[in-house]
Amino acid sequence: MTLPIDPAANLAALIRCPSVTPAEGGALSALEAMLKPLGFSIERPVFHEDGTPDIENLYARRSGNGPHLMFAGHTDVVPVGDAAAWTHPPFSADVRNGEMYGRGAVDMKGGIACFVAAVARHVATKGEFKGSVSLLITGDEEGPAINGTVKLLDWAAGKGENWDAALVGEPTNPDQLGDMIKIGRRGSISGTVTVHGRQGHVGYPHLADNPVRGLMTLADALLDPVLDTGTKDFQPSNLEITSVDVGNPAVNVIPAKATATFNIRFNDTWTVDTLQAEIHNRLDRASRRRKYRAGYEEPVAFDLAWRDPPSEVFLTRDDKLVAALSGSIRAVTGRMPGLSTSGGTSDARFIKDYCPVVEFGLVGKTMHMVDERVALADLETLTDIYSRFLEDWFG
Repeated sequence: MTLPIDPAANLAALIRCPSVTPAEGGALSALEAMLKPLGFSIERPVFHEDGTPDIENLYARRSGNGPHLMFAGHTDVVPVGDAAAWTHPPFSADVRNGEMYGRGAVDMKGGIACFVAAVARHVATKGEFKGSVSLLITGDEEGPAINGTVKLLDWAAGKGENWDAALVGEPTNPDQLGDMIKIGRRGSISGTVTVHGRQGHVGYPHLADNPVRGLMTLADALLDPVLDTGTKDFQPSNLEITSVDVGNPAVNVIPAKATATFNIRFNDTWTVDTLQAEIHNRLDRASRRRKYRAGYEEPVAFDLAWRDPPSEVFLTRDDKLVAALSGSIRAVTGRMPGLSTSGGTSDARFIKDYCPVVEFGLVGKTMHMVDERVALADLETLTDIYSRFLEDWFG
């Protein structure tokens, strides 16, 4: 029986599956073929939600006596963009100058390939784990994230699954393996402000009420003052206005409404509730200002709508988990990784409700780019780190 001990071979098999969200593309089948010889029981539930594509997921477990470690990740990938701009076909897994090219090489089929290889090497050399290992793999991380990890966790927990810790294999290192472990993430919340005005002729502004002026007033209040200056574990919270829309094709018509969409990445100064209250208060106060609306007595008329489910901030304080991973990285690379909460969101935001979770994977420089690629040497190093971590955490 051939075991999947070579991370490069594992990754090549996964890259050759065109699993652009929401397509399974054969990636879960390829992963199942790797895991079955290792003694994993495997289920592939499909989840549904009106208005969203059905998503196939995978849950695999190798049972043992002792604690239960989850490895979490995703086999879906973002679109390739302009395929002609790639120097190697995006689903070819071509190797050149010691690097493997392909969509998902870094984000995050490479992390999955290395973890499978680490498990296979343990089974081949040491046999049983002193506990249980599971893989929770979704096909919906790069998409709406509705029919993926959230439902997969709930489904597994409903079957009686409990986890003592989780490792997410997302690319976390900015420059070289060993730079960074993610031990938490800022929260995320999005909203849309719609300002209602009165349409009219630009030559007769006294007969109209330009909503763009009102929107500028409210935008000022969203951006200034800053939300905070950061905390011990987190960088400052940040609000970005990501879209401003009027939908007005005429240059001589004052429009009837204007909208702005924003996203906030927030630290542990705030909760979702306190941050939403702060934004409401800022907008209410600003609506009565006349900086851009001289002569108008009535406040800016606006609506605020919160978009999508928000993500709460979280920080992992599990000393055993963090120490085992940090020690494994140092033993293999000679570097002590920084403990970071920077960056965007990941599925760790869902997993943290079930068990302590950390993130560590490949170098993320080429993720989502044309010619996404990974050094074969990094695949071996990450496999060595995961192997050492499995020994240390279970040991």
